[in-house]
Amino acid sequence: MEDGLNLWSSFLTNDGRLIHKWKHYFPIYERHFREFVYKPVTFIEIGCGRGGSLQMWKRYFGPHARIVGIDILPECKEFEEDQIEIRIGAQQDLQSLENVIAEFGAPDIVLDDGSHVMSHVIASFQFLYPRVAKNGVYLVEDLHTAYWEEYEGGLRKPTKFIELSKNLLDELNADDSVVVFEKGLHTKKWAPQIGGH
Repeated sequence: MEDGLNLWSSFLTNDGRLIHKWKHYFPIYERHFREFVYKPVTFIEIGCGRGGSLQMWKRYFGPHARIVGIDILPECKEFEEDQIEIRIGAQQDLQSLENVIAEFGAPDIVLDDGSHVMSHVIASFQFLYPRVAKNGVYLVEDLHTAYWEEYEGGLRKPTKFIELSKNLLDELNADDSVVVFEKGLHTKKWAPQIGGH
């Protein structure tokens, strides 16, 4: 079974399609995705980029995985291959998302690396999260954009995804009444692009 080092190594030695990911995301991926390796996982990635991450997830999850990419750019269809399917649509278009769910069923994992525009992120989350399989994972990347005005962000702006997350924490804490802080270190943040196609 692959481990985080192998996922990171797979990224660093990628000679397929271009992958662009933050270095510090890899331990997060491993922590939350490892139980799905070599299982019939349905993995949805919003935002296909240059197609390399779809190939990385296929390698990581193994031969039983279904990798579904969602993007607004029709040219992303060229990223399709065995185990990787692409559906064209905007992440905030609920009908497009409904079509994906109708076709592929409840996703085990949703990874939002799409437009990073707050209203889009929220629309996708509010539609898809209730449809994620039991014990599934929903991961939203690049939320530094929640503080950037050009992505509809801003500090404590009520319409950003961070504020929605804070509200969900309030709901959770009302029942669970526990907060756990796990302390740790990480190296310098870095988002390399690996691959050349």
